[in-house]
Amino acid sequence: MGYMQGRGGYHMQTLLLICWMASTLSVVKDDEEREASPMLLTDRSLERTGFQEASPYGARYDLRTDFVMAYGIGPHMAERLKEWKEAGYVLHVMTGVAWGNYKSYLDGEVDGRSHWDEAQVDAKGKPILHGKDVPYMVPTISFSDFLQEGLRKVIDAGVEAIHLEEPEFWAHAGFSEAFQREWQIYYGEPWQRPDQSCDAQYRASKLKRYLYRRALDRICGSMKEYALTTRGTPVRFYVPTHSLLNYTQWRIVSPESGLIDLPGVDGYIAQIWTGTARTPNTYGGKTAQRTFDTAYLEYGVMQELVRGTGRRMWFLCDPIEDNPRYDWDDYKENYICTLIASLLQPEVWHYEVCPWPRRVFEGTYPAGEKGTGIPDDYATVLQICFNQLRDMKQKDVVFPNQTEGVGVFLADSAMFQRAEPAFSEGVAQTSNDPSRATSSEVSQLSAFYGLALPVLKSGIPLRPVQLDNVERFPWILGDCKVLLLSYEFLKPLGPGLHFSLAQWVRDGGSLIYVGADTDPFHQVREWWNRAPLAYDSPSEHLMECLGLKSHAKEGKYRCGKGNVFVLRKHPAYFSRSLENAEDLVRWVQMAVKAAKGGWVEGNVLQVRRGPYVIASVLEESVSEEPLRLKGQFVDLLDAQLPVRASITVKPGHHIWLLDLKKIKGPGALMLAAAGRLESWKSTIDGVDYLISSPLGVHVSARMRLPQEPSTVSVDGIPCEKVTWHRASGTVLLQHPGKPEGCHVSIRY
Repeated sequence: MGYMQGRGGYHMQTLLLICWMASTLSVVKDDEEREASPMLLTDRSLERTGFQEASPYGARYDLRTDFVMAYGIGPHMAERLKEWKEAGYVLHVMTGVAWGNYKSYLDGEVDGRSHWDEAQVDAKGKPILHGKDVPYMVPTISFSDFLQEGLRKVIDAGVEAIHLEEPEFWAHAGFSEAFQREWQIYYGEPWQRPDQSCDAQYRASKLKRYLYRRALDRICGSMKEYALTTRGTPVRFYVPTHSLLNYTQWRIVSPESGLIDLPGVDGYIAQIWTGTARTPNTYGGKTAQRTFDTAYLEYGVMQELVRGTGRRMWFLCDPIEDNPRYDWDDYKENYICTLIASLLQPEVWHYEVCPWPRRVFEGTYPAGEKGTGIPDDYATVLQICFNQLRDMKQKDVVFPNQTEGVGVFLADSAMFQRAEPAFSEGVAQTSNDPSRATSSEVSQLSAFYGLALPVLKSGIPLRPVQLDNVERFPWILGDCKVLLLSYEFLKPLGPGLHFSLAQWVRDGGSLIYVGADTDPFHQVREWWNRAPLAYDSPSEHLMECLGLKSHAKEGKYRCGKGNVFVLRKHPAYFSRSLENAEDLVRWVQMAVKAAKGGWVEGNVLQVRRGPYVIASVLEESVSEEPLRLKGQFVDLLDAQLPVRASITVKPGHHIWLLDLKKIKGPGALMLAAAGRLESWKSTIDGVDYLISSPLGVHVSARMRLPQEPSTVSVDGIPCEKVTWHRASGTVLLQHPGKPEGCHVSIRY
């Protein structure tokens, strides 16, 4: 446009210039800089999304995230890192810390001494293996020093972060020579068989947690010092770990919250996926897979693990899973369950979008001759999700029309009660006993699910709160109104948290304690029964801290400005029937009202994160009514990115929408795309941008434009699939993608 004469022409030209400047987006380089939402042009240094891959670079699984975790520290590590760096990634390395290619160490090639006695061993003396000649390890000091030798090579390669994956000690282990030595060092007494008593089992698991905590403290601290002294720049350490809930149910001991006290650990990856969330649990007397519900609780406890700590948490989802026998429809359905469950936790906005993308984008499923490659639509949906996840740090978070502030406690010590004699000693013979759990109920962790699922199924966005953090950070309970607690499947690791809990109640909170104090693990040698204390169970100390009698009967009690509700039943009781579940919900409702909270039951869990609407309509809930929304929404779980004026969501289904009426910022704007926006320039004449994606993925991109485009080209060739949506002022482009990027030019 040429220079305009006259005062009015000058003002018009200035206005157009201002509009052009406002609609030209620069790359977001830090978490506080946001000119528009969605903001899909972000700097990789934010490390909001990443993936892990053991294979060399491949164009079909080049997901275009911020960082890559090259898996393994073998001889070709440097070559693989070079390839991923050339593709534009921030470099991380991931390796196992409990198992891996340690044969040279095991066979004595490293120091001349065989280390097979450091393999985890079960009660029959059989090594517990992750694969042939790959045992799970007892993390001795010698083993920790061996791992550091390999990590020095990683640091020398210039990576920015190292992920020490899955510090896992099996609950049924604890019989190896190395573990026996560690027992004697830690407890100052001869080793006891963990399966001979509840006390021995509890103490064995407590030692297992300590050993991996010690190993990670030693490794991370030493390697951080090495990085600073050799290359002058820091290296960060993260621990990819299953959720505390899953490790407890799968009978594995890991440090979990114990890592928060270690200065060398910078954060976690929450390894939650269909494989963990499929684990059956019992609600209303029915044992079944509840992928969404379980995933919601898993992500929830991992969000609470780092709440207010400053530690980073990445949430993992897997578009398939380790089991190759499912088909693509099953994988997609369950992936969406876990994805939505993760998005309902708004205090986390970093994601591992996919472990092992090669097996997703180059694999065939189900395994066997009938297997097929990933459907085009699913590949496109995945890329839409992977890229949109970089925009999930939103300041405006709302849980519409829901009861907030209800939590249930889970603690690291729940992992200490997950091997014999836990399943045989002190258990009920039938489910008619309200004061004890049966062996199968202990096995399925029905004590936790008996407390959690009735509340969750009522449409309450339940928070699984990390009990161990209450003593560390008492203020984490500040926005809780009601908390459910039982010591029938976990134990407090110290008395201090009882003082914090009591103060929270006196300040107006409602605590619901559930338990008949029948758990045989109450008798383990711990702080509550050591002189000068002499309690039969830790709940007795808690009751006295609350100003009640140590054996307070079932009922409601006043405590300062707050209330204590005591239910003298085993929490597994509430998993046995719908009537029992409803009974618990009535107690929770009373507690919410006593804490002056609003009680809203429903069958929907929903959160609005900025312009995004995330919701799940629950099955087995209080209603079969669908969720209905009206407005103008882009459906992010549809490969066509359609704009919908009305949405109906039935029970068992989930949504992730972009609400166009909540979009901020003027001018042309990329709304959603199955590719990474590498550059963007908007002028008064049109838009030019570069978008990259894995090879073979069909790119869908929906953007807002000030007017219908007259021409659209991709790499200089007219785009054949251009659909203008007049009502929303948006256009959908569809074209093949590639990792090096497609240049798209739009003219009005």
